[in-house]
Amino acid sequence: MNPCLPLGVALLLMPLSAMPARAASAAYELDPVHTRVMIAVEHAGFSKAIGTVSGSSGHLQFDPEDWTTAKLEVSVPLQRLDLGDEKWNQAVLARNLLDAEQFPTASFVSTRIEPIDPQHASVYGTLTLHGVAKEVKLEVTFNALKRHPLPPFRRTAGFSATATLSRAEFGIDAWKSVIGDSVELRLEVEATRTRKDADDNDQHDEEHDEGQPPAATPTPTTEPAKP
Repeated sequence: MNPCLPLGVALLLMPLSAMPARAASAAYELDPVHTRVMIAVEHAGFSKAIGTVSGSSGHLQFDPEDWTTAKLEVSVPLQRLDLGDEKWNQAVLARNLLDAEQFPTASFVSTRIEPIDPQHASVYGTLTLHGVAKEVKLEVTFNALKRHPLPPFRRTAGFSATATLSRAEFGIDAWKSVIGDSVELRLEVEATRTRKDADDNDQHDEEHDEGQPPAATPTPTTEPAKP
């Protein structure tokens, strides 16, 4: 302890110096391969039709110690919706339903976060679908934040989320006798930390986790003997 410091000031500084460094908010890019949107909607009262959309892209700003600072932007390519049948896909993407030719993407931009506990939060944001923008609440579960075990060993955040929306509220109200109004959403999201956002310590960790590149095959110092 510095003897020049007054005792009262020193006592105030001690707890601060002993506190562990707080994790900073970091930038991530959604992994379009491992990010998937699933929908479930009633089919004529018999069952729920299930469709999935792959290839979503977007940006995430996230600090696991402070959910309130999180920001999320997602773009979902509706033309990649797959309901398991090509004719059904075409019908749902047609003008009287999703009208994917005029509105090829849906987007979600978060506006506020309400943390529940370290692994759960309610994420509110604006969903723009079929040319209509409305607030939607996602119930989000934080699954993991760690180095990915496969190359290129990047730091990856994983989330699961659910929501329910009314398709009529977005002007998608055709085929009421066949297609239910309530649409269940499920999202499985993986987001990879951007290299440009990593600080020196993170870069060192990434190099350590990624390991050294495979050793090059040694170059022969002498030519092989001729037969």
